Amino acid sequence: QVQFAESGGGLVQPGRSLRLSCAASGFTLDYYVIGWFRQAPGKEREGVSCIDVSDGTIDYADSVKGRFTVSVNNVKNTVYLQMNRLGPEDSAVYYCAPTCKSHEYEFWGQGTQVTVSS
Repeated sequence: QVQFAESGGGLVQPGRSLRLSCAASGFTLDYYVIGWFRQAPGKEREGVSCIDVSDGTIDYADSVKGRFTVSVNNVKNTVYLQMNRLGPEDSAVYYCAPTCKSHEYEFWGQGTQVTVSS
């Protein structure tokens, strides 16, 4: 059974960093695309980044370019989202999924809450 477990969220002050984890089980990440998404209260889910694990191609939303970095640990079957210089606008529940397009996926997990506040 394919499952994703997001973790690493929390409450941080503006300007600080967090690293989120997306641990996959039931399949090997090596040949998949993995997207990070976020959803703030009252807003639609939006794409943050997407990595093609097979060739390392990564795309980022304009709002996070230069601040967020995606990486993969193939041994741990885990994708990470390093988030630096966080701001209140980054506050949301963050999710990962085996797609770059949120409308293509329906089995969303619980995500991990990120709150940026002083």
